[in-house]
Amino acid sequence: MVEKFLYFAYGSNLLSHRIHINNPSAVRRGIGKLNDYRLSFVTYSKRWGGCSATIVPKQSSVVWGAVWELDNCHRESLDRQEGVDKNIYIPISVQIELPEGGLTLCRSYRQTADPVDDALENLPLDFRPSEPYLKTIIKGAEESGLPSDYLDFLKTIPHNGYHGPVDVQMPLYYH
Repeated sequence: MVEKFLYFAYGSNLLSHRIHINNPSAVRRGIGKLNDYRLSFVTYSKRWGGCSATIVPKQSSVVWGAVWELDNCHRESLDRQEGVDKNIYIPISVQIELPEGGLTLCRSYRQTADPVDDALENLPLDFRPSEPYLKTIIKGAEESGLPSDYLDFLKTIPHNGYHGPVDVQMPLYYH
């Protein structure tokens, strides 16, 4: 019997194409929100040409995302993709509130670096995501069916001005 685990994605892995590159067993089970956290961007990614997303504890804030179910055999590939072995992200367990009610425990990831500012609109240029990375997050959020007010919020995040190519087709093991 194959064991499974739930994963809460809030960044590029919202997009089914992205998560399936390294984790073909992933099945989207729905959406949910992580209460008392906020979205931020901290660590620069050469692959994306800007900073990648993280979650940071913050009272009264919410991060929406996709809840994926994966075979346990893909836990290691997901960890590698998130740079756990390079100390970029650490895995955490989070309680996700489901739209239909109830909570579910999911694996997620948080960067080891601390954010520089509390407000995304005030992020210094060096800590902003690239336009292609933001577009990937927004496309994944639309595909996942995240609430329209959260989509509107994502569309207000400033990018760093990088519009160049990124290769999301190849296996993505961080940096």
